[in-house]
Amino acid sequence: MADPLLRVEALAKSFGALKATDDLTLEVADGEIHALIGPNGAGKTTLVNQLSGELKPDHGRVLFDGHDITTLPVHERPHLGLVRSFQITSIFPDFTVLENVALSAQSRTGHSFHFFAPVRRDRVLNRIAGEALAAVGMKAEADRPAHALSHGQQRRLELAMALVLKPRLLLLDEPMAGMGPDESAFVVDVLRGLRGEVTMLLIEHDMDAVFALADRITVLVYGSAIATGTPAEIRENPAVREAYLGEEEPA
Repeated sequence: MADPLLRVEALAKSFGALKATDDLTLEVADGEIHALIGPNGAGKTTLVNQLSGELKPDHGRVLFDGHDITTLPVHERPHLGLVRSFQITSIFPDFTVLENVALSAQSRTGHSFHFFAPVRRDRVLNRIAGEALAAVGMKAEADRPAHALSHGQQRRLELAMALVLKPRLLLLDEPMAGMGPDESAFVVDVLRGLRGEVTMLLIEHDMDAVFALADRITVLVYGSAIATGTPAEIRENPAVREAYLGEEEPA
């Protein structure tokens, strides 16, 4: 069996007496969509903060492609292919949609870019940004200012900005939050189309989206993983039903 792309070993993080991550071990296989679910306060975002480098664990290790990145600074992780999206709104509201994606592309390609120089002068950035916008169904909005987009469109823009970084592993923190049913369904289709190309670790409260997308699901409760399995296995797990799905069981 191939080594996992991401391996978390005995990870722990406490805030005073609260154990937000409690001796957690987790593996994400290369190419899979792995969902992380659990009740509010289960420690999902705290875990992702540690994976992205924004929080340092108290102990344990984070291995990415076999390399120990536990103490690697947050700004260096995207260069290895570990990219986080959707934790906050991270767009430049007064820039156009195309300019936002081109800025993100520039950080990967190393192209010379000045905030006050027109992005369209750089054909390479323009092409890369246009391809990413097409992938998320946003090419028609390329010339619109980002602040004029709907919430769902801004989320899709953030996804395009993440995709131009060519992630090997994409950490998705509630990508469907605040979206209506049609927008959520569109993002599910976009993410499904990336299966096999980009490995994903998905935090999402929309259980319909989780069960539509995930190859495997890990359930967190009080910072510990109580179960990992296929969607069918998670549906039938009595401990999961009691801890989480019984409160919000998908149809």
